[in-house]
Amino acid sequence: MLRHKMYNSLSHLHTFLSCLQSSNVVKLLTHLKLLARRQLKMSLLHLAAYWWHPMLNGQIAWAETHRLTTLKLNSHILQESIAKQINESPDAGWEAAINPRFSNYTVQQFKRLLGVKPTPRKELRSTPAVSHPKALKLPKDFDARTAWSQCSTIGRILDQGHCGSCWAFGAVESLSDRFCIHFEVNVSLSVNDLLACCGFLCGSGCDGGYPLYAWRYLAHHGVVTEECDPYFDQIGCSHPGCEPAYRTPKCVKKCVNGNQLWKKSKHYSVNAYRVNSDPHDIMAEVYKNGPVEVAFTVYEDFAHYKSGVYKHVTGEELGGHAVKLIGWGTTDDGDDYWLLANQWNREWGDDGYFKIRRGTNECGIEDDVTAGLPSTKNLAREVTDMDADAAASF
Repeated sequence: MLRHKMYNSLSHLHTFLSCLQSSNVVKLLTHLKLLARRQLKMSLLHLAAYWWHPMLNGQIAWAETHRLTTLKLNSHILQESIAKQINESPDAGWEAAINPRFSNYTVQQFKRLLGVKPTPRKELRSTPAVSHPKALKLPKDFDARTAWSQCSTIGRILDQGHCGSCWAFGAVESLSDRFCIHFEVNVSLSVNDLLACCGFLCGSGCDGGYPLYAWRYLAHHGVVTEECDPYFDQIGCSHPGCEPAYRTPKCVKKCVNGNQLWKKSKHYSVNAYRVNSDPHDIMAEVYKNGPVEVAFTVYEDFAHYKSGVYKHVTGEELGGHAVKLIGWGTTDDGDDYWLLANQWNREWGDDGYFKIRRGTNECGIEDDVTAGLPSTKNLAREVTDMDADAAASF
């Protein structure tokens, strides 16, 4: 009887070692239970073999990492501990708060808003970066909203909803501003057109895109007006969590107003270019031509921004985000900053705007600056039609 039990124990031990060799984790755990039931004591040699086995160790480590990652992604993006750390730090330079915009957001939900894909290095090398003469004198403070107060689009704060469309907002909003600045045409262009119709040329729609490719699309294909093709989410994120995540809208190529023609409503950019990362060149570009699109890295603490000049203090890296840069300035304490318009509605940040350190490439804010000049294509036809309508009214 004893011999039979010993044989069974050795048999299970043999199977255990075979499972260990073949990396069959399910069978391994089964036979571990059987061994435990028979009170078979694992020798130090077996224990060493267990911990030494690289495949099993890797699987256990992966499972633990996956568990912790899942817990992190499902936790709230806004944390009282983060806000407290920033507000109690004398060196932070900005105020944190529990912003209503993300009161019910998890980390995973927040990450979906960060839709900037990194531009491939070959594209960065092949696309010339615009620079401006150093002799150009620039003001110490500049705000595009007051410099071109006749342009209503510059001061708008929009809401991208629960879609990673920031790359499209930054491009279309900047081009809208530039049409007013250069041609005195107050027009609101369609983010929805670019988001839905650019397709793989720009990236993955609500799952992210490339700012430079967006500007190239504006140059080659143009976008219609917001009146023709309004943004697919007219509610925004005033509702808790904005769940579920939005899918990219379909490209319809037809104005919602049947009296408007799609092609006739198109507005174009002359070109697409990068701006040199030197702060002087970025300032000069905005000063001469209007707001630009910038992309930067977002960390957990950025979701808590309320006011002041942002710099990364704490929290993990979450993704890339694109916004519109509209000016610059210097605080009374001597801190240089960029002034930017976000598209997370006015409940977030400083009435929808934020400031970030200038001249130190904070979070890569000066690395990826893109823009394009507005084109007169279709504008002549638009003016002619307006004149014809005016003549018909007399």
